[in-house]
Amino acid sequence: MPIVDSLLPEYDHEFATTRKLLERVPEAELGWKPHEKSMTLGQLAGHLANLPFWCAKTMQAASYDVQAGDRQATLEAPASRDALLKSFDEQTRVARDLLARASDAELTAPWTLQNGGQEIFTMPRLAVFRSFVMNHMIHHRGQLTVYLRLKDVPLPAVYGPTADEQ
Repeated sequence: MPIVDSLLPEYDHEFATTRKLLERVPEAELGWKPHEKSMTLGQLAGHLANLPFWCAKTMQAASYDVQAGDRQATLEAPASRDALLKSFDEQTRVARDLLARASDAELTAPWTLQNGGQEIFTMPRLAVFRSFVMNHMIHHRGQLTVYLRLKDVPLPAVYGPTADEQ
């Protein structure tokens, strides 16, 4: 079985779960943050919604330099929940299309993240997808559930029902 055949169901499940959380982001609270050192709710939601960008970048080239000036790689709050969801949906579609076409050779080829030409890490694309994209997304999704709970927003099921759905 090609590697991608085991990745796509995981991709579909995790990204659909992330979208359910992003749908709950209260637009009126985008500037709120739980602590002075924390990201705002909008920045966190925007970062989470932007993670499919990294899946696409991983599949499109052998490396990526964050100093390349690509504004899409930056951490910005969305203008609205609709803009957040539109961006997430489009990036998720593009990333999934690239992933679905990937061969085993492409998924096991090395990929490098750089900052101003300095190597941050090099891993096989598959490892980048699992750690830098998926695990990273799951981490920030957990943060978002705490933000939403603190704002009394009912939480959707993630890996099972929440107290709000019981």
